[in-house]
Amino acid sequence: MSLKEILPGRLGFGTAPLGNMFRAIPEEDALATVEAAWDQGIRFYDTAPFYGAGLAEERLGKVLSGKPRDSYVLSSKVGRVILDEHETATPDFGEKGGLFEHGNPNKVLHEWTAEATERSIEGSLKRLGVDRLDIVWVHDIAQDFHGDAWVGKFEEARTGAFRVLDRLRDEGVIKAWGLGVNRTEPIELTLALDEPRPDGFLLAGRYTLLDHAHALGRLLPMAQERNVDMVVGGPYSSGVLAGGTHFEYQQAPPEIVERVGRLKALTERHGVSIKAAALQFSLAHPAAAAVIPGATRPSRIAEDTVALNEDIPAAFWAELRESGLVGADAPLPA
Repeated sequence: MSLKEILPGRLGFGTAPLGNMFRAIPEEDALATVEAAWDQGIRFYDTAPFYGAGLAEERLGKVLSGKPRDSYVLSSKVGRVILDEHETATPDFGEKGGLFEHGNPNKVLHEWTAEATERSIEGSLKRLGVDRLDIVWVHDIAQDFHGDAWVGKFEEARTGAFRVLDRLRDEGVIKAWGLGVNRTEPIELTLALDEPRPDGFLLAGRYTLLDHAHALGRLLPMAQERNVDMVVGGPYSSGVLAGGTHFEYQQAPPEIVERVGRLKALTERHGVSIKAAALQFSLAHPAAAAVIPGATRPSRIAEDTVALNEDIPAAFWAELRESGLVGADAPLPA
C-alpha cells in the first residue's frame, strides 16, 4: 500500500520539538499544541524515541491515547532504544550537537539490529499508550550522525531492522515502513536493493526551498520509478524559513541568512507568506505524500493550516524560478 493511500491528508504534525529540541518546552504548551493540531483536523502524527529520549512520544501519547485509534495515522521510528537508567555522560549526536540536551535523562541505546527493533517498537507503544503503529521509519542511518561509519550502520539495519519491518508489514502488524533520515544516500541505497523493499521514506530538510537540488538529481527520480512516496520533514529547514535562527539544527550561516532574506523579499512583493511558499513548494513534487512541520505553540498549528491553503499567485512561482532561488527542474505548484 502506498503512503498516499495510507495518509489522511497532506499536512501532518512532526513532534521533534516536543522532545525539548533546542530548549525546554513547558508540558502544558506541548500538550496544548497537540490538541490544537487535532482541533485543526490534522490526523497524521510523526514521532520518534530519539526526540528527547522518549519525551515527545510520552507527550504525544497523553493526547492521542484518548482519541479513537482508527481516526488517525501514527508513525514512529526504530534505531534508538530508551533505557530505564539515566545518562551520566554527555550524549554524542554527531553533527547535531546538544540537540535534545533538555530532554529526558535516560540513556539511549543506538542500535538497528532485529532485537533492538522489536524492543524499540515495544517501548514506543508503551510511551504512546496505543496498541499499534501504522508506519515505522528506520531512523538516522546516515552521515550526519555516524560520519564515515554510516555504511556499517546501514548494513546493521539492512540485516536487522529492514527484515523485521518487512515481516511486520507482510503480517499486517504495521501498514508501511521506510527510512527516516536527513540525507538522501541511505534512501538511494535502499531503493537499489532487490529486497526487502520499503513503502516510502521520510526525508527531513532535504526537500525545502533552501535545499532540494541533491534530492532532485537522483533520489526522487528513483522513488518515482519505483512508486515510492516521500513524507517531507523539516520543511522550514530547522526553523530559519519560519522566523527562527536555526538551519540544519545549528545557527544559520551568513549565506543561508542572505538567501532567506531574498526569499522573504520576494514573498513580500507578492503578498505571500514564506510559510505558505515553503509548504506548498515541498508538496509540489509528485512523490510528496505529506509534509510534517513541527510546532511548540498552538498558534503555529493554525498558521500551518492557513499556509497550506493560501492562494499563491502564479507570478510568484514564476519569479521564484527566474530568480534562481529554486532549481530549474524543481516542480512548482503553478
